[in-house]
Amino acid sequence: MDAWMSSLAGLVVGATVGATGVGGGAVMTPLLILLMGIAPQTAVGTDLVYASVTKAFGVGVHSYEKRVDWQVVRRLASGSLPAAITTLIWLHWAESGGIRQGVMIFALGVVLIITALAMLFRPFLAGVGKYLRLSDATHFKRYQPPLTVLAGAILGFLVTLTSIGAGALGAVMLLFLYPLRLTPAKLVATDLAHAIPLALTAGAGHIMLGNVDFVLLGKLLLGSIPGVWLGAHFGGRLPEGVLRVAIAVVLGGVGLKLLG
Repeated sequence: MDAWMSSLAGLVVGATVGATGVGGGAVMTPLLILLMGIAPQTAVGTDLVYASVTKAFGVGVHSYEKRVDWQVVRRLASGSLPAAITTLIWLHWAESGGIRQGVMIFALGVVLIITALAMLFRPFLAGVGKYLRLSDATHFKRYQPPLTVLAGAILGFLVTLTSIGAGALGAVMLLFLYPLRLTPAKLVATDLAHAIPLALTAGAGHIMLGNVDFVLLGKLLLGSIPGVWLGAHFGGRLPEGVLRVAIAVVLGGVGLKLLG
């Protein structure tokens, strides 16, 4: 693959993340598979390491400004990290690379469609969570911890298998589970703080499985750095709702293509 194509992919994904805060894995992995011909397991493994490196730069600022809710992060991680390790073990002991590829392609298509729906219905789901929290606070708060652990386990499985879910899906889950506790800034920071250890754990496992192309990784990072800046600079000038719907439509279309 030409170096400029890899860097361009990093630029596009970086701009998407910078403009919307989500969509890194959901855009990068299908891009590597469909347009660049990268094997699914290599695309997933390389994207996980790419995500852990790029997101690490942002979480330090959020932590310094005390935006991260570490209790929520611990609850998510207590479900996501064991699920990630279990999924890696399954990938290692799968009967053949062909089976792994087939499962990964199918899972990618399904998760992309779920992500698209979650982005479209994000305001509605947040409203439902807020209504339940206000109407029956005692029961809602009682079930918050175990449901957060369950949400983490779901994310751990999906992210390890597809590299998708830690951003858009994680944010929607947290909006539903913590509608009053997490302000918009804390939501972004907490979701990001959880995504890093999850991506590191899953990425390390994929490195051990030989699924990471480090040359490709370097080229992607070369483009993503200016991409994030461009997205953050120009994305704020576009309506958030328009961006969310546009990305959701693209992700849904790509998901249907992968399933077809």
